[in-house]
Amino acid sequence: MRLGPLGLTELLIILAVLLLIFGATRLPEIGSSLGKGIRMFKTSVTGEDEPAKPPEKQETAKARSNTDDLA
Repeated sequence: MRLGPLGLTELLIILAVLLLIFGATRLPEIGSSLGKGIRMFKTSVTGEDEPAKPPEKQETAKARSNTDDLA
């Protein structure tokens, strides 16, 4: 099975070396930050803006803080 210029054996060797260098706890962090970077690059190249997030309900937070003050 070949994925581009690299085969399965080469990919496993690269993964093992990365695991030895960075450790098992750092690999997910590196992967997520790499994914975020690629996503940001893609949106900047295509010129798309991030979709607008719905506003958070601040009224419920105020109501909770008012009831906390009473207790």
